[in-house]
Amino acid sequence: MVSQSPEGLARGIKEEARRVGFELVGVSSIADPLHEESFADWLRLGYAGEMAYLTRTEEARRHPGSWLPWARSVVSIAMNYYTPFPRETAPPGTTRGWISRYAWGDDYHTLLERRLDSLLAWIRGEVWETVQGRAYVDTGPVLEREFSGRAGIGWIGKNTHLISPKRGSWFFLGELFLSLDLPPDRSIGDRCGSCDLCLKACPTNAFVGPYRLDARRCISYLTIELKGSIPVEMRPLIGDHVFGCDICQEVCPYNAKATPSEEPAFQPRDGLHAPELIPLLSLTEEGFRRRFKWSAIKRPKRRGFLRNVAVALGNLGSVESIPALVRALSDPDPLVRGHAAWALGRIGTDKARAALVEAVRLETDPGAKAEMEQALGREEAEAVMESRLSPFGP
Repeated sequence: MVSQSPEGLARGIKEEARRVGFELVGVSSIADPLHEESFADWLRLGYAGEMAYLTRTEEARRHPGSWLPWARSVVSIAMNYYTPFPRETAPPGTTRGWISRYAWGDDYHTLLERRLDSLLAWIRGEVWETVQGRAYVDTGPVLEREFSGRAGIGWIGKNTHLISPKRGSWFFLGELFLSLDLPPDRSIGDRCGSCDLCLKACPTNAFVGPYRLDARRCISYLTIELKGSIPVEMRPLIGDHVFGCDICQEVCPYNAKATPSEEPAFQPRDGLHAPELIPLLSLTEEGFRRRFKWSAIKRPKRRGFLRNVAVALGNLGSVESIPALVRALSDPDPLVRGHAAWALGRIGTDKARAALVEAVRLETDPGAKAEMEQALGREEAEAVMESRLSPFGP
């Protein structure tokens, strides 16, 4: 049994947390997050985009004690997922894309939740069985970075990531709410100083200022959370990203000496580091589910992921991708068809335009049809439609 003093309990819990694989661990109170008003303001300004679940759970996130009345302390944990595979700038005409490194391995939610549940079971066995507890890993109405910051794991940087002064920001976060009164750890003050590398490096200018992100312009939001069409003006700025981004973490000086994760589940699966995009564009629903089983890449679903692949291929501009994009003009999902049309229009060869001319004649979905017409250009699209309506046309 661990010491029954609050300090002894906290030390024992932290030791066990590290034993089960969490590199960083800290304790905070259940009090309302320090920046809950800032979060509410962020929502009111519309910076959450279409992430309606954040608005639905606003009050719960701002006042955790209102829905977990028994909780007294929060144990926050961080688990390193960094793997030392570099971002390689794709030469013009190539067809490789970029997937955020957090999604290279297995889905982190299940792994961290199991380990937090194991930690809770240990607490109940070592302290007493009636301890109430509840674990969350990016799934509940919890402002995770707030609790982690208060627990001394790091500070919220200008890029809105939680940054550890010794470990950087390549971490998954999780929380274990407990009915135990544990002494809180001391928080870490902001150490970004005058550095603004992350703000300047963002390809889409998603930061409206230090510590404030407009998700509607963020590549991670556009390729993961956004369910419909990517705004046309944002597509060229996405570059070769097909799931997430990483740029604002890659340029952070605190990540310069990041230590690679030793967790086997976070090592890259075959083909997820700088993947070849053309084969991905041909994935069926079944193939997508099989290819990304137990992977975070399932979140945007097949339609969203193939939408992203089409945009990246259009930006890369390789003529080698034209046959796959032409086939995608017949994809079962109009979202994929529309973005494939945009990509062909961006590549702009005679073969690409000929495929668009044929596709626009056959398209019945208004959204996909509009994409095809825009990709062709107004005059050519009108000529195609006139020939379709003419009794002497094809």
